[in-house]
Amino acid sequence: MQKTGTDIGMSVAEIIEDVAGVPRDEITPGKHLMQDLDVDSLGVVEIGAAIFDRFEVEIDDEELKDIRTVGDITDLIGRRMV
Repeated sequence: MQKTGTDIGMSVAEIIEDVAGVPRDEITPGKHLMQDLDVDSLGVVEIGAAIFDRFEVEIDDEELKDIRTVGDITDLIGRRMV
């Protein structure tokens, strides 16, 4: 079953909440992981691992460096799941 953008966004918010302890209602596509949500570099790596576990989408180290916002993560997953 194909996941929609909304499904992916909700799952990404759940992952960020679990990894970083940020309340889900504060997690929106435009939020910057480090600046707005206080996710450190280790947290970003943990989010990448959780994305692989949930979606079977691998994000390599170079791609992790380019991820800035919640929307970046959602877009990347959406592109890989097509």
